[in-house]
Amino acid sequence: MIYARREVIGGAMALLLLQGCGKHMEEMDNGAELFGLIGQMKAQPGQRAALIEILKEATGQMPGNLAYMLNEDRDDPDAVWVVEIWKDEASHQASLSLPKVQGAIARGRPLIAGFGASAKVRPVAGTH
Repeated sequence: MIYARREVIGGAMALLLLQGCGKHMEEMDNGAELFGLIGQMKAQPGQRAALIEILKEATGQMPGNLAYMLNEDRDDPDAVWVVEIWKDEASHQASLSLPKVQGAIARGRPLIAGFGASAKVRPVAGTH
């Protein structure tokens, strides 16, 4: 599979952000397998700020979530990189049924033009 330069750079940036969450992951360094997601979301032209606000509202109290970072792509005015770290994959799946998250999905869907690169990752506890 051939990846565009932007996807490779964006993925590398997101991995560095995950490593920056080492403080939170050390708290979970109990042998559990952490679960991470990295992905690019493309907003409708000119709607990135509105989409980010909706995503921020929905991420306050999600059980099992250790980090949820929204990042504006510096080169693409409509792209958002989302980096998530979860206690486990089950916690992430459970979050998708939370009323606040469901509401954000419904409100955000019209502002989303598409999705770019994404990856499921296994964060390594104790790395910085």
